[in-house]
Amino acid sequence: MACCGETEAYLEGPAVREARELVAELCRHFYAPGWVTRTGGSITVKVNDPDVPLADRLIVMSPSGVQKERMVAEDMYVFSADGKVLSAPEAKPWPNKPPKCTDCAPLFMKAYQMRGAGAVIHSHGIETCIASMLEPGAKEFRMTHMEMLKAIKGHGYRDELVIPIIENTPYEYELTDSLSEAIASYPKATAVLVRNHGIFVWGDSWISTKTQAESYHYLLDAAIKLYQLGIDWTTPEHGPINRAKRLRRILNTGTSNECHAAEQLKCVVLDIEGTTTPISFVTDVMFPYARDNVRKHLLSTFYSQETKEDIKLLRIQIEDDLRNGTFGAVPVPPDDAGKEEVINSLVSNVESMIKADRKISSLKQLQGHIWRTGFERKEIQGVVFEDVPEALKSWHSSNIKVYIYSSGSREAQRLLFGNTMYGDLRPFLCGYFDTTIGNKRETRSYFEIAQSLGVDNPSQVLFITDVFQEAIAAKNAGFEVVISTRPGNAPVPEDHGFLTIQSFNEVRGI
Repeated sequence: MACCGETEAYLEGPAVREARELVAELCRHFYAPGWVTRTGGSITVKVNDPDVPLADRLIVMSPSGVQKERMVAEDMYVFSADGKVLSAPEAKPWPNKPPKCTDCAPLFMKAYQMRGAGAVIHSHGIETCIASMLEPGAKEFRMTHMEMLKAIKGHGYRDELVIPIIENTPYEYELTDSLSEAIASYPKATAVLVRNHGIFVWGDSWISTKTQAESYHYLLDAAIKLYQLGIDWTTPEHGPINRAKRLRRILNTGTSNECHAAEQLKCVVLDIEGTTTPISFVTDVMFPYARDNVRKHLLSTFYSQETKEDIKLLRIQIEDDLRNGTFGAVPVPPDDAGKEEVINSLVSNVESMIKADRKISSLKQLQGHIWRTGFERKEIQGVVFEDVPEALKSWHSSNIKVYIYSSGSREAQRLLFGNTMYGDLRPFLCGYFDTTIGNKRETRSYFEIAQSLGVDNPSQVLFITDVFQEAIAAKNAGFEVVISTRPGNAPVPEDHGFLTIQSFNEVRGI
């Protein structure tokens, strides 16, 4: 092969021609189900030449930048067994892009070299993307007791399928090292999922690879549908997904016997309103105090640097509100218009913001400074439910770190917990998060919190909130979640799927 396989005659011969046409056909075939739409995804096969050992055969790869449903044999690249380009396609007239080798080439070579593959398919099928997101942070996709498992090499109906999951990168060639590690760590695997991206599938021939790729897509699609129905695809009985039952085991023993030790609970993140503190305290005490004292506060501190910063933030927010036609927004005159005029307009805007219960940083910062004065003058005292102090102390003594995440500013959070009827509870808290890290109903915010906490897996964090939408966002980030159903809290939807509590004693005693 070394002497004849790279000759011009061989490259133009029937074996290479057949492989080129096969790749073009497979690209057109897998375009239909959406695996290789636009220019995404890629397919490669080894040239079928029985006279040459599989490891030494030439490799044909689909290019980058070519519409997959329009590919022809002449569009393909041909490589030597060690990855050297032997033949590249000729440029086509505009609007076609110049020929470019796929960024998947180094990844394909790993499958060829480490697994002795005869073909590799890289799919961007939507089911491969969504399936990798069902358990945020998971390093594996698992499934068992499905008939189509029989089509995966080395698997039967009762076997457990394990597909490693690697994290996506901006460029596909940057996946090479993590793909290599996954291939080495999972010797039975014939596929690797790339989170939020797709899947790589290989086999000892193009037929084996195609069969397995179709089966993987079927199984991943089935997992997504089972997830939507609340059915557990990872267990033989395929019973209902019961996250609440699993969470009880984790909280009761520190770790689940069925889960990796890395999932041991390490942090608790608490909401305030309806979770640690009655909603009525916030709505009937804190908000009215800020509303009733905003003018007094601005008048007495107008020329302080802190209040100047508060006014600067408010001006920016109000200008944005005016552009967007926000109800209640009124223009703020320039500083040279006089202190009274500026304060009058600010008070009008702030009162409208408080009435609308807007969760915006400029308002929360000003409220925090007003409340600080109230706490310092003993005009306000922080209120928490009676079970909160003991729970905080218990978690603290168990080396479980406790954090607060509230729409109120971090200063306001410290003031509340530092001035309660039970004394200063701040020694039992490790930190505070507010909306500067993100909206509480957005999953991205909880990803950011997990990064800040430095946990190995988001499932090591328990989030307790009374707001269903916040619970969903945290769950989608991989957090364990409990919903607080304290008296006075808003009702949650039926069949919400979360564990609920009315007291922190239920968490400590679960």
